[in-house]
Amino acid sequence: MTLTWFFFLIHLFFPGQNPDDRIATSLLSNGLSGQSQSFIIVLQDQADLREVQLIHGKNAKGQKAFTLLRDKADVTQSNILKVLSDEKAFAQRFYLVNAIRSYGDLQLMRRIASLPEVAFLVADAAVRVEPVEEEESSAVLRGIGDVTWGIAKIQADSVWAMGYTGQEVVIGGQDTGYEWDNKSLIKTYRGWENGQVDHDYNWHDAIHELNPLNGDTTSNPLNNPCGLDVNAPCDDHSHGTHTMGTMAGIDSTEQIGVAPGASWIGCRNMERGWGSPSTYIECFEWFLAPTDLDNVNPDPTKAPHVINNSWSCPEIEGCDPSNFGLMQMAVDNLRSAGIVVVVSAGNSGSGCHSVSTPSAIFESSFTIGASMENDTIAGFSSRGPVSVDGSMRIKPNVVAPGVGVRSCVPGGGFASWAGTSMAGPHVAGAVALLISARPDLAGEVDEIENLLESTARVLLSPDTCGGVAGTMVPNHAYGWGRINVFEAVKLALENSALHPVSATPFPRIWPNPFQDQLTILWADQHQGKADIRLFDLSGHQIVEWVAMARTGEQTNLKISGLVPGFYILEIHIGGSILAKQVIHY
Repeated sequence: MTLTWFFFLIHLFFPGQNPDDRIATSLLSNGLSGQSQSFIIVLQDQADLREVQLIHGKNAKGQKAFTLLRDKADVTQSNILKVLSDEKAFAQRFYLVNAIRSYGDLQLMRRIASLPEVAFLVADAAVRVEPVEEEESSAVLRGIGDVTWGIAKIQADSVWAMGYTGQEVVIGGQDTGYEWDNKSLIKTYRGWENGQVDHDYNWHDAIHELNPLNGDTTSNPLNNPCGLDVNAPCDDHSHGTHTMGTMAGIDSTEQIGVAPGASWIGCRNMERGWGSPSTYIECFEWFLAPTDLDNVNPDPTKAPHVINNSWSCPEIEGCDPSNFGLMQMAVDNLRSAGIVVVVSAGNSGSGCHSVSTPSAIFESSFTIGASMENDTIAGFSSRGPVSVDGSMRIKPNVVAPGVGVRSCVPGGGFASWAGTSMAGPHVAGAVALLISARPDLAGEVDEIENLLESTARVLLSPDTCGGVAGTMVPNHAYGWGRINVFEAVKLALENSALHPVSATPFPRIWPNPFQDQLTILWADQHQGKADIRLFDLSGHQIVEWVAMARTGEQTNLKISGLVPGFYILEIHIGGSILAKQVIHY
């Protein structure tokens, strides 16, 4: 979803100038009955990160994105914060999206909605981790040799044999928390080194209060087994520990982690399985620039390379098109900062249009379905197209092992669970393996996702969804197919020799995937005559264009007659050769 589409939704759901027209319907109806509610104030003026996409390198992208986002929030939020202070109302600032969370009655909401800086107010509704996935398998699917079947299926162990285990790569996870000192996780936790522990920049707790949906009869924080605002990783639900084990766990009897050489950091976004948009956004924001335990001194250079998100937000629990845009901006901005956002597709299959909840529905999310040991789709795995926002985009992007996945759980034991929440961590681990093999891919989200898609094992479905036959690739059951990280790493190393990532950043290009046209936006680094060539993956040149590159101007490339698949777009300009993988469908 682009910002243009996001603000179209603003006007669609909040069309008028009357303050009530800027307040979500659910907030209004509850407010009229006298309830005080948690709500999020979204500002009109949002940071523009388009220039970040022209920067090469994860740290440089992250620092620039952080600066632009934080500065925009600092400049624009002061008047709203003053009004909230005058009203003695709670205020929690965000900068990843320019928004403020507060709590109060309808009178306060109307006063805030009347301010010129405010776009609209949405509910901070409760959401829940997918319950279907936590079913114990009736029979544990054992690994092949000394690895789990999922690791063997995606050939992660073959990548280890090449010397790439995820070293120097950081994986982030936001979930129900993590048992950091679990025997399978402690050695890969970034906060543990040489027998010493330091949770600064490695852990954040976004759970500051009990969630009423847990039905507690008292407000005692001890109702949560971890407590609130905890200063060390803790898992109050077991779900997070299991997912992290699949990403970076180490086990002496059967290897469970796809990237055992990677380091991990974590954020708790759910209170015993229940979260809210504000807790998710708080974790997303912390990953952009992790802080110390006092939540100060943010440092974008400590951001993870990839984030796993094994949670969903169904409409019945509060998410609807009026607040989709808020979550969309958070994911978009993280992607612009060079972070891969892996999201589980959901467990609402097997019908079409069942990929229907944030954050799986977004274009900028790398959405993962669940496959079984025989490479067929799991019955529960959600399918596309995404119709809830009218985009009809193809989802999932790919699938990965998600049934009978053995991993660690709190207390030192192991369990085999099923769900797209188990599939997503396989992909997050695969991203870590790719970056360890090609460190120059760090921050290059398009290239990483293209590598995983173009090397996936093609899988076909008998079903037609949204007019797309299951015999097409990508399709709405499997996307581009089941990932094979060994093939992705091999292609990455081959492309490194043929098309190395240039120190000059590739100009902004869209859409990707494309149908009949690609558009290039030129920046200051790209000036003069540009020779543009399109190659297939065998190196055969398909077409060539000549254009004049000028800052801020666009070049439209008309393309027809291509078969669906992956191509290399190469630009020769100013003595540099720039290359990018593009997808035609």
